Amino acid sequence: MMAPNIIPADTNGIRDKAAIVGIGETEFSWNSGRSELQLASEAIKAACDDAGIAPQDIDGLIRYDMESNHETLLTQSLGIKNLRHWESISYGGGAGNATVGHAAAAIAAGYANHVVCFRAANLRSGVRLGRARGPESIPGGADSFAVPWGNMAPAHRFGMFVRRYMHRYGATSRHFGWVAVTLREHASRNPRALRREPITIDDHQNSRMVVDPLHVLDFCQENDGAAAVVMTTAERARELRHSDTLTLVEAAAQGSGPRNDGIIYRPDLAVAESEHTARDLWARARLSAADMDAMMFYDHFTPFCLINLETYGFVPPGEAKDFVQGGDNIRFDGMLPVNTHGGNHSEAYIHGLTHVQEAVRLIRGDSTAQPPDKTINRVLSCSSVAQLSGAVIIRRG
Repeated sequence: MMAPNIIPADTNGIRDKAAIVGIGETEFSWNSGRSELQLASEAIKAACDDAGIAPQDIDGLIRYDMESNHETLLTQSLGIKNLRHWESISYGGGAGNATVGHAAAAIAAGYANHVVCFRAANLRSGVRLGRARGPESIPGGADSFAVPWGNMAPAHRFGMFVRRYMHRYGATSRHFGWVAVTLREHASRNPRALRREPITIDDHQNSRMVVDPLHVLDFCQENDGAAAVVMTTAERARELRHSDTLTLVEAAAQGSGPRNDGIIYRPDLAVAESEHTARDLWARARLSAADMDAMMFYDHFTPFCLINLETYGFVPPGEAKDFVQGGDNIRFDGMLPVNTHGGNHSEAYIHGLTHVQEAVRLIRGDSTAQPPDKTINRVLSCSSVAQLSGAVIIRRG
């Protein structure tokens, strides 16, 4: 009899059924001067142009719960005649890859023909994430035990997570610094990136401490902008603009932990619950980390490069610090290219959807930090943000 809560190895109903046929984004900025609806519409139109379809061909939308743009707003803005399928995925960091997995499932089930995943936000000029709560906003639930002690913003909570990880495995701030240096080097090649000025390990170590042990150069950005991807069936993809290089969704997974606030209330503060996501992903794909040619990880904070490397099995627990030391292994020309666009850290923060776009660019051979003398066949895009997480494998067709 099968053990409870275990995904059978042959359960993967979306394998190679859906393809990402278009990617698009707005420019990234500190002040877009435009509404989030306009940003979303521009990014989706750009993705449709890249795919070679009209916005009116869209009949499926997958959005983040955090979006201000509801489906009905976009049907009018884009001229969609009939939206056959729509969904919302909760949370931010855990949703970027999950939207793609859900879109692939909708396409595999025949619910829609052309599905768009998107995220649009004025995260710098509008309402900023993790802002301090005023007296008019009295916390409830788990926040009742954290906010009165100043534990309000994501950095406060993830800082606790990271400090425990450091204690357990001996990682240091310098290891995180090598991640920052490498991501900025990748961004220096990327004209879309907001932060392109190279940094050194000394720059990182001397940067302002915000929440111990996180320096300001460990943080992702807060910016305005939007990103979108268009997906359809593998058969339709062969008739569209990028038919010479299909980018197929091979597998996807989501996972959670057992606690309400999984960032600081967890069975083991040093272990990400995304180990569940990783286990299901590899079982569904019948693959392992060794089969991946690159990794796009959700870099809300640089230490999570190490945590993702270990959680998804690229290195054993505790050995990621040695893998990232000096940055050579995770450079675009290294053993495992990581966030070759610069990531949330240096390109732009669009809740992880740009990581999926970069996976597509790498497979197409269009990245601004394309690995030399290496064909990219499979890319893992994943998150280990604590509590809810998602991952997707995108492969060359």
